[in-house]
Amino acid sequence: MAEDPIPAQLGPYEIEVEEGKRYAWCRCGRSKKQPLCDGSHKDTGLEPLLFTAEKTETLYLCGCKDTGDEPFCDGSHLMM
Repeated sequence: MAEDPIPAQLGPYEIEVEEGKRYAWCRCGRSKKQPLCDGSHKDTGLEPLLFTAEKTETLYLCGCKDTGDEPFCDGSHLMM
């Protein structure tokens, strides 16, 4: 059974992504490289969400780990 994710911060992470590059968004909240995965999810039952940037741009990735639009911030942290 998967552990509950830990909110890394109550707000989004602003990151620059490059078109065509793959990213691994941390779902568990334990990564020291937030909002991206560093492998800290080991034995939690939670896996990172892999995605490829469609274009070079600024994205706002969820920090509270409660978004309904993974990996993007949807404002869920405002309800915590």
